[in-house]
Amino acid sequence: MKAIVQRRYGPPEQALTLAEVAQPMPGRDEVLVRVRAASVNALDWHTVEGKPYVARMSTGRARPKYPIRGVDVAGRVEAVGADVKAIKPGDDVVGWCAGAFAEYAVASQDQFVGKPAALSYEESAALPVAGVTALQGLRDKGGLTAGQHVLINGSGGGVGTFAVQIGKALGAEVTAVSKHVELMNSLGADHVIDYTREDFTKVTNRYDLVFDNGASHPLSAVRRTLKARGTLVLNSGASMPRIAMAIVLSRMGRRVHIFLAHLNQKDLLYLTGLVNTRQLRPIVDRIFPLEETAAAIAYVEAGKARGKVIVNVSESLLPRLHG
Repeated sequence: MKAIVQRRYGPPEQALTLAEVAQPMPGRDEVLVRVRAASVNALDWHTVEGKPYVARMSTGRARPKYPIRGVDVAGRVEAVGADVKAIKPGDDVVGWCAGAFAEYAVASQDQFVGKPAALSYEESAALPVAGVTALQGLRDKGGLTAGQHVLINGSGGGVGTFAVQIGKALGAEVTAVSKHVELMNSLGADHVIDYTREDFTKVTNRYDLVFDNGASHPLSAVRRTLKARGTLVLNSGASMPRIAMAIVLSRMGRRVHIFLAHLNQKDLLYLTGLVNTRQLRPIVDRIFPLEETAAAIAYVEAGKARGKVIVNVSESLLPRLHG
C-alpha cells in the first residue's frame, strides 16, 4: 500500500516521502480500515520536526520508532479480527490510530465509532483529536457548566472552532477571539473579539473560564481576564516555557491547568452525538491529496489554517498513485 513515511526528523518536505509499505493485518480485537481521509494535527508536525527534543524520548531519539504519521482517520472497514463483534466489514467509521496517512490503517475496535451519516469522510476525519481536546479542555479541565462565560482564545483553528460550538452545547456564554468574525458568528459565538482590532486582555469583561489555544499573550495578562474564582486552561500545544510557568502557578494553588487530551471512545461518541443533533459541525479549511501530506503539515505548522486541514485518500486518487 501507499503511505507517507518518515525516516528522519526535519522539515516536512525533507522528512516525509510517499512510499510503498506492507499493508497492516488486524489482530484478534482490531479493525482494518480502508482510509478515505485523515486530518493534520499539531502533534503531526511536532513529531515530524522532532520538537520539543524531550518528546524524542517517547517517539525515538535518532528517528521515529513508527514511521507512518497521522492519527485521525475516517474510512470504511475492510476486515475485522476474530474477537470484534460490534463492527463489521463495510461499516463507515471514524477514529484514531497510528499511521493514518496511508491507504490502510489498523487499530483496536475501541478506537472507532460509526461515521455520522451527515458528514463526509473529510469532515469526519476532523473530529477525533481536535474535537476531544476541545471537549476535555472545556468540560473536564475547565469545569464549564451552563450559564458560565467562557473566552476562547485562538478560536479560528481546529480545536478552537470545535470549542466555540461545544461551549454553546454545554450552555455557556461564549466569547471567541478570532479575526474570522463571520465564521465565529456562524458557529454560534455570543461575542467575537477581532484580535486585529482589539486586545482581549485589555477589555473590562471577566470570565469564568479562559480556554487558551493561541498562546498570544503573557500568562499574567491572560489571568487578569478571569473572575475571582475563574479558571485558565492552556491547550497542550503551548511552548515549553509557558508550560513550565503554568505548572508553577498550578502548584501555587492558582486555577491554571495544562493538559494532554486522552482519546477515548466515549468522548468521540459524545461528539458524534452533537453532530447528529446539529450542535456541532467540523470546519474544513483545505484538503490535500495523500502525496502532498508534507505540504499539508507545513501549512498547519505555519499557523495558516482556519479550522481543520485534511489529507484525502480517495478512490479517484488511487489509480493515479498506483499508475
